[in-house]
Amino acid sequence: MTVKEIQEEILRLKAEKDICILAHAYQSQPILEVADYIGDSYGLSVQASQDKRQNILMCGVRFMAETCKVLCPEKRVYLPNPDAGCPMAEQLDPKGLAALKAQYPDYTVVVYVNTTSALKAQADVCVTSACAVQVCQAIENDKILFIPDPNLGQYVAGQLPDKQFAFYQGGCPHHMQVTRSEVTRARAAHPNALVLVHPECPGPVTAMADYVGSTTGIMAYAQQSPAQEFIIGTEISIVEHLQYQCPDKRFYPLSASLTCANMRLTTLMDVYHCIRGAGGEQIVLPAEEMAGAGRCIRRMIALNG
Repeated sequence: MTVKEIQEEILRLKAEKDICILAHAYQSQPILEVADYIGDSYGLSVQASQDKRQNILMCGVRFMAETCKVLCPEKRVYLPNPDAGCPMAEQLDPKGLAALKAQYPDYTVVVYVNTTSALKAQADVCVTSACAVQVCQAIENDKILFIPDPNLGQYVAGQLPDKQFAFYQGGCPHHMQVTRSEVTRARAAHPNALVLVHPECPGPVTAMADYVGSTTGIMAYAQQSPAQEFIIGTEISIVEHLQYQCPDKRFYPLSASLTCANMRLTTLMDVYHCIRGAGGEQIVLPAEEMAGAGRCIRRMIALNG
């Protein structure tokens, strides 16, 4: 079968079986072309909760499918490739978080959306990269334990000097590898380009950027900016997607290290097999875990207005 033939069959089966396909922006172009919604993990989960269909395919990684299930408890949520995980989401478990909470007993526990539902269930409030500053600012407590990404946490802390932050030394293994020298080299190679980076990158890198924001924020900025050239400091697939969306503009990757193998695991054929009922995994979570994670996410919504 050709890519086009597979896509056509997926679209046919999707309509026949009452299935909504969600695709994170880091997925491949062929997957994006069959998706109903494209975006970041939290935004996709919100779309799923508002969609009338009862079957959801989350093309991304496991924590995204878990978040989707938490926000859509009455729906069936599937992960097309069960091996698609996230090193950052999995680097801290509930036992480790309990030890940190004991070490910082007076701190409000803020957990990044890039975590397991089990971790969210033990936290006070969840944040996304887009709303982390606003949510942390709205927290009454001036002491915040931010997990698991210290790069994003320190970026937030820099915007909120009146609050005291503690961090877990984790982070995205891809964003955290980007260096100042790579920014310098990229600017030298493309002197007219703006540098757009994700706040999961190290502080010295974000300090050199023209814009710092979430994946969807980076894409929106590039689409709306009158500038014609951009250096993209997040997962390398975003360069390709922006090239399709803005064919008259030029996009360059900041670093080859910004390639997420876990995001690459899900293929169009995984989606095809899953939608046929011949692959993938249905996400099932304990009721207590879903309730705790849901409380954590709803608290974010309340604080973010």
